[in-house]
Amino acid sequence: MSNNGSTRGLGNTMSIIAWVLLSAMLFWYFSDFIDAQQNPNRDLMTEANDSGVPEVILKRNRAGHYITPGQINGFPVVFLVDTGATGVALSQETARTIGLRPGRSVTTQTANGTARAYLTRLDRVGVGAIEQRDVAATISPGLKIQEVLLGMSFLRNLEMLQQGDELRLRQL
Repeated sequence: MSNNGSTRGLGNTMSIIAWVLLSAMLFWYFSDFIDAQQNPNRDLMTEANDSGVPEVILKRNRAGHYITPGQINGFPVVFLVDTGATGVALSQETARTIGLRPGRSVTTQTANGTARAYLTRLDRVGVGAIEQRDVAATISPGLKIQEVLLGMSFLRNLEMLQQGDELRLRQL
């Protein structure tokens, strides 16, 4: 009887382990799937046109935004393309992580009203093969998103073409 009880106990333990492993695999699969829906540009497509000018092709996410990996001063970030933003805007936490110092205080107009921000300059900003130097930015303590807003201080030096669910950024 004790042999039968230990076999049943071993079977129950194996069932629990199997369910835990299956749950972990499903969680991993679906979290990766959801992440790909949020940022379909994790594997950024960079091309060069006939003249050898770098071009980055972004796909729109399910929310209608263009999100892309990039870098600021060599530090990896995730950008949210924002043509309504005057400059690149970073949260205070991201700025601190990168080692940026806040400059002069300014009042900015946001979708949520006026806010306080601090001017700063970024040595290098890059998206794929496109890189620019000495880009104007603001450190925005009220910015509560993890992405960095990629505004017009970077985008104005690019040609942008939107067709369907794609946005092409080309260095001028």
